[in-house]
Amino acid sequence: PQLYQHKMLRPSTQRYSVTRPLYSEDTFEDEHAKVYRKHKRLLDHFIQYFTCTSERAKNTAVSLLPIIGWMKIYSIKDWLLNDIVSGVSTGLVAVLQGLAYSLLASISPWYGLYAAFFPVIMYFFLGTSRHISVGAFPVLSLMVGAVVTRLVPDEGLPANITAFEGLTKDEQRILVSASLTFLVGLFQLGMGLLQVGFIVMYLSDTLISGFTTAAAVHILVSQLKFVLGLTVPGFSGPLSIIYTLKSLFTQITSTNIHDLVTSIVVMVMVLGVKEINDRFKSKLPVPIPIEVIMTVIACGVSYAFNFSENHGVDVVGKIPNTFESPIAPSLQVFQMTAVEAFPIAIVGFSVAFAVAKVYSVKHDYLIDGNQELIAFGASNIFGGAFKSLAASTALSRSAVQESTGGKTQIAGLLSALIVLVVILGIGFLLEPLPKSVLGAVVIVNLKGMLMQVVTVPYLWKKDRPDCIVWVGTCLAAIFLGLDLGLAVGLGLELLTVVFRDLDKPTDYSDLPIQVNWSADLPANIRVPPVNIHSLILDFSGVSFLDISALKVTLTFDMSFPAYIIEKLRNCKFFDDEIKTSIFFLTIHDAMLFIHESHPPKTVSEEVNKTV
Repeated sequence: PQLYQHKMLRPSTQRYSVTRPLYSEDTFEDEHAKVYRKHKRLLDHFIQYFTCTSERAKNTAVSLLPIIGWMKIYSIKDWLLNDIVSGVSTGLVAVLQGLAYSLLASISPWYGLYAAFFPVIMYFFLGTSRHISVGAFPVLSLMVGAVVTRLVPDEGLPANITAFEGLTKDEQRILVSASLTFLVGLFQLGMGLLQVGFIVMYLSDTLISGFTTAAAVHILVSQLKFVLGLTVPGFSGPLSIIYTLKSLFTQITSTNIHDLVTSIVVMVMVLGVKEINDRFKSKLPVPIPIEVIMTVIACGVSYAFNFSENHGVDVVGKIPNTFESPIAPSLQVFQMTAVEAFPIAIVGFSVAFAVAKVYSVKHDYLIDGNQELIAFGASNIFGGAFKSLAASTALSRSAVQESTGGKTQIAGLLSALIVLVVILGIGFLLEPLPKSVLGAVVIVNLKGMLMQVVTVPYLWKKDRPDCIVWVGTCLAAIFLGLDLGLAVGLGLELLTVVFRDLDKPTDYSDLPIQVNWSADLPANIRVPPVNIHSLILDFSGVSFLDISALKVTLTFDMSFPAYIIEKLRNCKFFDDEIKTSIFFLTIHDAMLFIHESHPPKTVSEEVNKTV
C-alpha cells in the first residue's frame, strides 16, 4: 500500500517518487491491524429498518411532505405578493389550456378544468418543485385520447365493458379517461415507492425531442377538424394519422368559413403578441396574456352574432356550475389499457421532471425524482377519482408561473382557486366560445415542439447515431402511434449504445458552447464565493461520448482514458483553449501538477492575505 508520499518535482522533468518505511508482514500487521466488525443478520437489518425514532419520523415526514421544508423558510413579506400575481396569471392560462387540451382527449371541455384543479391540490403537498404548473399537457392528452377513441369510437360500438351499460357515449369516454388517469397514477406511485426515478436517465434529450416533435404533428392534425369546422371520426393505432388526413381532405370543400377565419385571426394575433413578449420580456412586468384576451373577444363575438345557431359553429356549450360526483375506476378498463398506461406514466413524469429540473437549477434548490413520481402518482390517482385528465406540466404554463414572479407552489394553489371560481361561478361565460379558437390556441403553442426539427441537420453532421435515434423515434411515433414510437425510440437508443465503438470520428470543433469564467452570472442566480482554483474529474470509466456529453465536456477540464483522448483528437475536439496539456494519465498526476501550479500558502502569507 501507498502510505507516505514525498513530492520531488523538478521543473524540467516533472518527476515524482514515493517513499515509505520497510515493512515485513509482521510489522505491517502490527501497525495496521485488521478491524473486524460484527456481521449483521437479516433479522438485525429488518429490526433496524422498522425501528422508529423521532429523528427518522421527522426525516420521513419532510421527505414525503416537502411542503414542510419550504414553508419553514417562506417569507410572507417578500414572496406572497409575487405568488398572488403569479397564481392569478397562471390560473387564467390554465383555464384556457384545460379547455383546449380536453379536445385532444376527445372528452367534454370542462373535464380539462378538473385537471387544473384536483392534481394541483395534491402536488401542493407532495411535490418538490416550487415552480412548475401542474395540469393538462397536450402530448399526454393526445395519448389519452387515442385510448378513449379506441374503446369508445366515434362510429360503431364501444368495447365490451360491463360498466358501460346505461351510459351515454360521453359518459363512457369519461369513464375510460378517468380510469386510465387512475391507472397512470398507480404506475407512477408504484415506481416512486420502488425508488426507480432513475429511469428517466434512459430517455435521452434526443429521444424526447424526436418523440415530442412527432406528438406535435399528431396534435396539429387532430386540431385541423376544429379549425376547419369539419366532423372527422377519431382514429387510433398505426397509420391513424394517414386515415385522419384522408378524412379531412375528403371533406375539405365543406369547410366552415367562420371557423377558418376565426382560427386564422386568433393564430396571427397570438403569434404576433408572443413574439413581442419574447422580444421585450425584460421590459414587460408580466407577459401580455394574449390567449386570454383573444378568448374573451371570441366569446363576445360568438355570443353577439350567435355563431352556434346562425353559422353552424361548434362551441364549448354547457359548462356545469358544480363538480361531478367521484367515480370508481373500471377494472376492465385497467386490463384493456395497461399497455398504453405505462408509456403515458413515463412520458408524463419525464416531461414534468425535465421542466422542474430547469427551474431548480435556475433558483438553486433540489428536486427529488422519486418523490416527484410519488407526487404525480398521488395527483393522478386523486384526479382520476374526480374524472380529471392525466396531469403533467406544460412548459408554456410553467413559464408563466415562473416569469410572473412565482416563488412557491402557493402560486399553483392560487391558480387552482382561479379555476375553482371559473367552474363554480363564471363558467357560463365560456359557453359560446368556438372550439376553433381552442384549436387555434393549441396549434400556436406547438411552435416550440415543431421547430425542434431544425436540429436534424446539426445532429447528422455532429453525431449520426443520435440523429438516427431522433429521426427513427419521430417517424415511428408519427406512423405507428405514440406508444409504439416510444418503444421504437428506446430500442434504437439501446442499439446505438451497442454500436458506438464502431462509429467514425465526428467533428465537434464548432459546438455552440462558449464559457467565459470571468463574466457575470445570469440574472437570478447567486453563487457563494468558494476558494477553488482547480477541479479534477475522473472519467476513467467513460466508454464513449455522445453529442450531449461533448457539450458538457467543453465546459470543464477533464481526464479521460487514452482511447477517448485519441477519439477526441480525431474529432477535432481540441483547440486553443481546450488542450491536451490539461489531461493526465492518473488522478495522482493531476494532483501533483496542481500542487506545483498552486503551491500551498505559508502561514504568514495566509495571515497577511486575511489582514
